[in-house]
Amino acid sequence: MTDTATTWASDFVFAGGRIKVKKTGADLALDWPLIHEALVWMVYFVCVRAKAAWTRLVRPGPRVWFTPDVPRPWYLVWAAAAWGGARIARNPDQAAAGMYFEDTAQGPAPNTGPAFRLNYGCTDVTKTEVARVFERVFGYPLMVDPGQGHGLVVEKGEDNGVHDGRTVQTPCPALPGKTYQKLVDNADGDFVDDLRTPCIGGKPVLVFIKRRPLADRFSNHNTSVTLHRSEDLLSPREIEQIGDFCAAMQMDWGGLDILRDRQSGLIYVVDVNKTDMGPPIALPLKDKLEATEMLSKAFLDLVAGGRSLSRP
Repeated sequence: MTDTATTWASDFVFAGGRIKVKKTGADLALDWPLIHEALVWMVYFVCVRAKAAWTRLVRPGPRVWFTPDVPRPWYLVWAAAAWGGARIARNPDQAAAGMYFEDTAQGPAPNTGPAFRLNYGCTDVTKTEVARVFERVFGYPLMVDPGQGHGLVVEKGEDNGVHDGRTVQTPCPALPGKTYQKLVDNADGDFVDDLRTPCIGGKPVLVFIKRRPLADRFSNHNTSVTLHRSEDLLSPREIEQIGDFCAAMQMDWGGLDILRDRQSGLIYVVDVNKTDMGPPIALPLKDKLEATEMLSKAFLDLVAGGRSLSRP
C-alpha cells in the first residue's frame, strides 16, 4: 500500500486555523486536541507500516484495485489490507479484486475493474436509504415524520462524516437536506454507548463500544473505546439480521453505527459508512493492533473467497 505525505496534504484545505476535508466537506478546528489525536494515530500508523513491510517480504498478499479513489492510511480498509501484505494494484488487470472506494454518501460506481468486485453495488448510504433498508430487514422503523411526531427526535444531514446530528422537538417542519430518526435511548448514566461494527462479507467482525458524554452524543470525540467480539454483544438472530442488512445494502466492506435501545433491547442501524476510518483514536494501541489483525484476516478471506454481495 503506497502513499506520500504530499498526496495526503492534497486532501485538505488549511485556512484560518481550521482544516476542511475536500471530499466530505467536514470542517475541523486545528487545535491541540486534533493535533494530539494525529500524534496518537501516527504511532499506530508506524506499527501498521512495519508489519506491512515484513508481511510483504515473507508472504506477499493479493493486489487490490481501488476506484475511483485510493484509500489513505486513516481509512480502516487501508490498515486491514496493508497489515495482511496486500498491495494496491496500479491497474485492474493486476488485481485479484476491485473495490469501489469513494468517500461520498451517494453516487454510481465506475464501470471498470476486475471481474471480482467489492462494494460496487453499494452506491447509496444516505441516512434516508439506510433507514428505509433497516425497516425492511429488521421489521421495525427508524425513520420518523417530524410533522406527525410528539416528543424528541434526531435530525441529521444525509452525508457522511459531518456529525451534525441534534435533537429537535416535534411536531416540526422537515428541513431540506435533513432526515429524521427515532431518538434511541442508548444512555448509560451520563454517557451513551455507540456500537461501531465493522462488517466484512456480510459478517460483523468485531464491535468497538464508543462511549461519550450524553450531552455530546453526536460528536466524534470519544471518552473511551473498547474492543469486543461481535458474539459477546449481539445475539445470533441480530448477527443474521445484520448480514441480511449488508446484503440489502450490497456492502461487502463497511462500518455500521448500531445503537441498542435501553428500554426495548432492540438494536438500530443508524448509519452506514462504506469508507470507514479507524480504528478509533481512543482505543488503546494493543487493541488497535488486535482489531487490525482480525479485520485483515477477514478482508483477505473475502478477497480469496471470490464471493461478493454487490450486484452492480
